[in-house]
Amino acid sequence: MLSATLRCPADHAHMFSILRQDPARLRREFRDTLTLAAPLVLGQLSAVGMNVVDTVLAGHYDAATLAAVAVGTSIWTLAIVAAIGVMLAVPPSVAQLAGAGEELRIGALLRQALWLAAGLGLVLFFAVRHAQPLLREIGIGTGVADEAQKFLLAISWGAPALTGYFALRGFSEGLALTRPTMYFGFLGLVVLAPVGYVLMYGGLGMPPRGAQGSGMATASVLWLQLAAFATYIGLRSRYRTFAPFARFDWPHPGTILGLLRLGVPMGVSLLMEAGLFVAAALLMGTLGATTVASHQIAINVASVAFMLPLGVAMATTVRVGRASGRGDADAVRYAGFVGIGASLGTQTLTCAAMALLPHQIAALYTDDAGVAALAAQLLLLAAVFQFSDGIQVTANGALRGLKDTTMPMAITALAYWGVGMPIGYSLAFHAGLGVQGMWIGLIAGLSAAALLLFTRFARLAGRNQ
Repeated sequence: MLSATLRCPADHAHMFSILRQDPARLRREFRDTLTLAAPLVLGQLSAVGMNVVDTVLAGHYDAATLAAVAVGTSIWTLAIVAAIGVMLAVPPSVAQLAGAGEELRIGALLRQALWLAAGLGLVLFFAVRHAQPLLREIGIGTGVADEAQKFLLAISWGAPALTGYFALRGFSEGLALTRPTMYFGFLGLVVLAPVGYVLMYGGLGMPPRGAQGSGMATASVLWLQLAAFATYIGLRSRYRTFAPFARFDWPHPGTILGLLRLGVPMGVSLLMEAGLFVAAALLMGTLGATTVASHQIAINVASVAFMLPLGVAMATTVRVGRASGRGDADAVRYAGFVGIGASLGTQTLTCAAMALLPHQIAALYTDDAGVAALAAQLLLLAAVFQFSDGIQVTANGALRGLKDTTMPMAITALAYWGVGMPIGYSLAFHAGLGVQGMWIGLIAGLSAAALLLFTRFARLAGRNQ
């Protein structure tokens, strides 16, 4: 494996000077990365746009419903991120097979990935449905906890669809076919808005269901996206070479275990980051409905912004994976560092928007003046961690392309739970800074992750000595 042959360079500056020696190649790499990333960014924006739709609909329903959806979404996110992280084993596996010219193995890999997705989806279904004791233990108020549980019971039905959808996405993205992610992301967003409105507010002969209706709408749309993506892959000629659905395969333990060995550390890594944000949201839930609603708005905006570097990171995984499959160390370096540079460009835009327009952005989510004012303060803090967030997610994406997942798992655990959470908790509850203190902790955790993950990729991608 390529990553095993790479050595740490004595001078990282020398590595960057190598990249600057061929400006034409650098421009081509930027162009190819952005061409691959653009549909992924739009697809990710559509996916998080579904959360925005839920939040906006709940915010205009009433503050209690918004708080319930915020708490329920936090649990849902905590549960699914680990499963989605495991499914992220699919894109680099497909990309390396494609780079090595082993097309015949790719369809069989997808069929095993779908078995893995089915198992993970069932585990996720049952886990989400039994989250209410956790809400009680944390100290969430009875009214909010009860409504959040209704949301979770409804949305849990979409869990198997979500994991299956990510298996299909990983197959397509690993082949550098990223436009379907955009197509079906937009499909979900367009359908969710009217379905969510009817199920939450009532209409067409159905009663209003509030937070429960939000969960029902999201679950329904997830199944629609899965069916549409599977149909698309089955009908499009560009996938026929790989014969993804040509035959039925029973589960193959060796292949599934291989995906798990690669995917579980990625799932844990994502869980470390998402867990930091989810734990922060749940802790803020003990400070009252206004605080948790404001926190949810700011997190929602930050999540939208995060989709830009996340899309670039996914493209970087594919570019690095293909280069690694070919055994091309120079291409690995170009793909990784160009991806990180592209993410810094996207984060400049989001940082400026949050810093210059915090009140205007908050007002889009709620009519409650107190909630909007506190959310605007948090958006200023979110602006601070935009660059760290971009670097850490893209460096991690580059490492995934090398199938380097165990050390990034340890790094994220240290950064988020050894640095971010202790600082945030201490400032929030011991120093009396409240929600602002928790957000300072988020900044510290993301900054530590960015520094360590970037250093890890720079060392692995160094010139052989």
